[in-house]
Amino acid sequence: MIPATRLPTWTPFALALVLAAGLAGAAWSSSRDTAPALPYYADAAFTPQWFAPGEVPDDFHTVAPFALTDQRGRTVTEADLDGRITVANFFFASCPGICPATMGNMARLQTAFADDDGVQLVSHSVTPERDSPEVLAAFGEQMHAVADRWRLVTGDRATIYALGKRSYFADEDLGEARPADDAAFTHTESFLLVDGDRRIRGVYNGMNAAAVAQLIEDVRTLQRAG
Repeated sequence: MIPATRLPTWTPFALALVLAAGLAGAAWSSSRDTAPALPYYADAAFTPQWFAPGEVPDDFHTVAPFALTDQRGRTVTEADLDGRITVANFFFASCPGICPATMGNMARLQTAFADDDGVQLVSHSVTPERDSPEVLAAFGEQMHAVADRWRLVTGDRATIYALGKRSYFADEDLGEARPADDAAFTHTESFLLVDGDRRIRGVYNGMNAAAVAQLIEDVRTLQRAG
């Protein structure tokens, strides 16, 4: 004869613990459902700010309007960022320092999202007077840049520097007071993650493999969040 299964005897204290754990788990699950996928950033200090979905203030910081030219001679404006996830950085084609590493990692990002038209890369030249569309096209060929996915942009120097300093907060000393032909031109290793509303959602060290891996995951997080 098979003995009947014995049910556990619960003391009032044990029942209270189980109930409390259940309520805490439900609250944690609810907070995950309402929390944003990634923080938002609005200043050079990169202090994270969190908003529930749909509650970002209308006047929250966005990438400002601009007009630049890419390696194919096409005009690129802020409208090209709308509705797509963008990774932005700053470089120059003849850079002998950090650019081989940072642009190599941009190429890694291009490979990671090669089949996803919803993700684009925008690399801004900080020596636009030297980096013509033709120069950028040659550089893009070296990097195997797909022109519709990875846009190397040049144009008005003041526009690029205003974007770097006031829109992307990429580097507060972005080339300031250096001559245009200085081979050691100050720029930044930062990669900036921008959502489809032109809001900054992350900043990463573009020379660091682990940081770039995290950036790839954060792009996918934005994709899942819709």
